[in-house]
Amino acid sequence: MSIKALVMLAVGLLLLYLLFTVGAPFLLALVVAIFMEPLTKLFIRKFRMNRLIASTISSTLFTIILLGLMGLLGVKIVTELIAFAQRVPNYVGDANSYVTQLMDEAETLYNHLSPDAVAQVEKWLTGLGNTVTGMVKTLSSAVISFASGIPGMFIFFIVFLVAVYMFGYSLNTMKASVLSLFEEKSRSQVNQVLDNLKGSIFGFLRSQIILSALTYAISIVGLLILDIKYPLAIALLIVVVDIMPILGTGSVLVPWGTYLLLTGDVPTGIGLYVLFLFITVFRRIIEPKILGDAVGIGSLAALISLYVGFKLVGVIGVFLGPLVIIIYMAARKAGLFKISIKL
Repeated sequence: MSIKALVMLAVGLLLLYLLFTVGAPFLLALVVAIFMEPLTKLFIRKFRMNRLIASTISSTLFTIILLGLMGLLGVKIVTELIAFAQRVPNYVGDANSYVTQLMDEAETLYNHLSPDAVAQVEKWLTGLGNTVTGMVKTLSSAVISFASGIPGMFIFFIVFLVAVYMFGYSLNTMKASVLSLFEEKSRSQVNQVLDNLKGSIFGFLRSQIILSALTYAISIVGLLILDIKYPLAIALLIVVVDIMPILGTGSVLVPWGTYLLLTGDVPTGIGLYVLFLFITVFRRIIEPKILGDAVGIGSLAALISLYVGFKLVGVIGVFLGPLVIIIYMAARKAGLFKISIKL
């Protein structure tokens, strides 16, 4: 591979990283505009509209549907949060009773310990106190960060919606503009790469939707079997955190199951642990297969790209890793990369 190709590859990877970070609202808007393109073309063809009016209508329909779904989801979440808040005093009372009982038992045991054992227990309790303090500080920081990030999320959402309208209007000319940057003899190859990328990237998004839907279905079934209230909202929460590798389903199910075990509800606590293990194993087994079939890369390559991407750049790498493989495979199919090793 020539130095020029390596430089172009490095620049391309840097642009991809920037696209998935600071350019995330525009990337998401572009994906939505491509999804809406068939509807826009339908309006142009059937109702003899110009592109500006057709794209504005399709983008407005998307905005109305998105805001409607967010409103319904928000009402559902607020309703269940209110119901949960009404039950919090009962939970707190049960937890206080359990803690008081533990303290009484610990005090009785403490009075019968030897001096050496007492010193060891005090050392252990000091370490536990420091750990709990650190967890509380971390949780407080997370809450503060989330609260401070709300204006940023609002700006992200507004920029995303505006970009949807802009991409919808100019999507038909964007491809020609990109192709005009290349020499005449290279345009057919670049056009082939863009077509392959379109199919692979949408296959990747489709695979993530399938995985989330399967996780949601499994979560609902598990929660219904355990006879847990509000299964729809809790299953949605599990899906949301499962998308984020740093959190995962364990962020919801493991602390919840531990609390139930400590408060005496052993069957439900064990059931939540089993549900967590089942979802985790299921996703790890099925994810490489679904992802590989959807984007046209092997299961092993999909698994490696997910892991390496996550290790290198964190959560963004889970999406960026497979995308790099997708782009490389598309470019290789178009003949842009020809690597042969001579011994």
